[in-house]
Amino acid sequence: MKDFRAPEIRNFAVTGHASTGKTLLCEAMLVCAGKINRAGSIEQGSTVSDFHSDEKEHHQSIHATVMTEEWLGRELNIIDCPGTPDFISEPLSALRVADSSMIVISGVNGVETGADEVWAAAGDYDIPRFLVINMLDRERTRFDEILEEARDHYGARVFPMTVPVDAGPGFSSVLDVMRSEVITFAADGSGKYEEKPAEGALKERVTELHRQLIDMVAESEDALLEKFFEEGTLTEEDLRAHVHEAVQKGLVVPVFAASGVKNIGVSRILDFIAKYGSSPVDRATVAGSTLEGADVEVALDDGQTVAFVFKTMHEPHVGNLSFFRVYSGDVISGSELINANRGESERIGQLYRVNGPAREAVNSLHAGDIGAVVKLRATRAGDTLCAAARQVTLPVVDFPAPNTRGALVAKSKADLNKLGEGLSALREEDPTFDYHFDPEVGQTIVSGQGWLQLQIMAEELKRRFNVEVELVAPKVSYRATISGRGESKHRHKKQTGGAGQFAEVWMRIESLPAESGVVFTQSLVGSNVDRVFVPSVEKGVQTACTSGPYGGFPVTDVKIDFYDGKQHPVDSKDIAFQIAGKAAFNEAFLMAKPKLLEPVMELRVKVPSDAVGAVLADLSGRRGRIIGMESEGRFEVVVAHVPQAELYQYSIQLRAITAGRGRHREKFERYEDVPRESEGKIIAEHGRKAEEE
Repeated sequence: MKDFRAPEIRNFAVTGHASTGKTLLCEAMLVCAGKINRAGSIEQGSTVSDFHSDEKEHHQSIHATVMTEEWLGRELNIIDCPGTPDFISEPLSALRVADSSMIVISGVNGVETGADEVWAAAGDYDIPRFLVINMLDRERTRFDEILEEARDHYGARVFPMTVPVDAGPGFSSVLDVMRSEVITFAADGSGKYEEKPAEGALKERVTELHRQLIDMVAESEDALLEKFFEEGTLTEEDLRAHVHEAVQKGLVVPVFAASGVKNIGVSRILDFIAKYGSSPVDRATVAGSTLEGADVEVALDDGQTVAFVFKTMHEPHVGNLSFFRVYSGDVISGSELINANRGESERIGQLYRVNGPAREAVNSLHAGDIGAVVKLRATRAGDTLCAAARQVTLPVVDFPAPNTRGALVAKSKADLNKLGEGLSALREEDPTFDYHFDPEVGQTIVSGQGWLQLQIMAEELKRRFNVEVELVAPKVSYRATISGRGESKHRHKKQTGGAGQFAEVWMRIESLPAESGVVFTQSLVGSNVDRVFVPSVEKGVQTACTSGPYGGFPVTDVKIDFYDGKQHPVDSKDIAFQIAGKAAFNEAFLMAKPKLLEPVMELRVKVPSDAVGAVLADLSGRRGRIIGMESEGRFEVVVAHVPQAELYQYSIQLRAITAGRGRHREKFERYEDVPRESEGKIIAEHGRKAEEE
């Protein structure tokens, strides 16, 4: 492969909702460019981009995969991204380094929530977007309707560059607006085609579309617009010379008709990208920060190396593989760069251009290019590598917070000892995955963007780290409190020959407002109890609150007052007052109308309007309270408060009742009373599990 420079490079991310045919569309691109002889199969696990073990096992994209090909003298760096929301970190990371976003839409299902999410993300990075309406070889395709849907979502600038002539199972031809031709593709999946002038009704349609395109492109430059007004049109030369600029400014959002499975329309997409698509030159400067925090601009041509690592992966027999984009200067094999985020030097090992699992070793990569390097010691996704003379950091990706929780149970002590290492490595690869040990419930809690993500993380622990774990429901961190007052006078006396133990503690407790925690006070008067024993009583109370008297749950929102007691001149000691304090608290607590509290989450569920009823009914069945509803374009956002206990595997159910179109976010809101009828069952279940453990 030749050595490409920035004007000749096209970096674009292939994004969209799940199951819109992105991977097979990428296969068709590789076939067109001669990188592979025939398209692979997702079912057989033979596609270039879905080459990892977990992708083959689950028959879907999980990782963003970089592929490289040449087309019309241009280098195309294609990043095929998963559409399942569980793996949202992958398209977000890819868009961070792309110069444009190809958003793939199903020719049957139309615009879905996944397309809206990546549209918004690409907008945040200020990169142009273009749409591919794919799967037009299916039954019940509806290109024109979906085109209007796209305009409703993304504005009137959405414009078809190609239109299907015969959408459906016999799909083979598109009407090309730029060329005013009907292009018919070979039936062998090669992407080869024949052209002929449009005639009849097709001629009328393409003439009208051509005129509309000229109207849009004319706005790209003041002088061009003036010429358009004077002459009433633009020449073909003017049109083609300014399409690129119109796309950059968002005056035109190109739409292409295609079938990735049959390789129909794909080569025309590649033509457009190569001729008119975004290159690194279109974003020749990017914002960064000095180590002191001052704003700075990194320019494509300033000569000092700056590269951003957007993805890291561990690959068998290779080790850590870091994917990066060069924003300035050159990255050269064998050179030394500084990781500005961590303040450490990194020696750059072997560099590669990447095409799925294939690696092409290169000596250097230039500004604007995307590649990979092996065995960086300290570098992680989100880090900036730069020359020692120009130490800057580039902005990191803002990932969504986790919304799904599970717990990992190690099968053996040996597995438990290795668990932390495996989880740490997985978190470095996917920033939307997190974990921690929760001492309150005694579990390793894992969290992410969906249950599938957590399942695959558990599988990876076995596959890559030989750690056997079971993914189970996380325990709910119930807490106990009181709704009344209680009082106790407890005497602890123990005589075993020799020095004994004696302590008597008089205690009152009362409830406190929510989120007050546990407040311990003493109001001793006189000399019945030496003040030196106050910390002992407090320690006993703290022990009791950790594993409370009501079902063993931690205690909160209680005020404890140690107001009197008795002591023995010889037998009173620290341990005696600890024991008496704990027992006095337990007795008083059970007299003060104890109750359970449960964590309640704020849930924001984004769904199409036609799925709102099903979502509301489901939330009602989960003891949810609807707080309100908001509109976001064609979607509705249901805001509800739902007990955490009712949200186990909620993402699975939400996708089931919304045909995969629903998304949700959750965050802790507050603790609320558990319904009285449920308390007994919860306490009994907690006790049973404690005995088993």
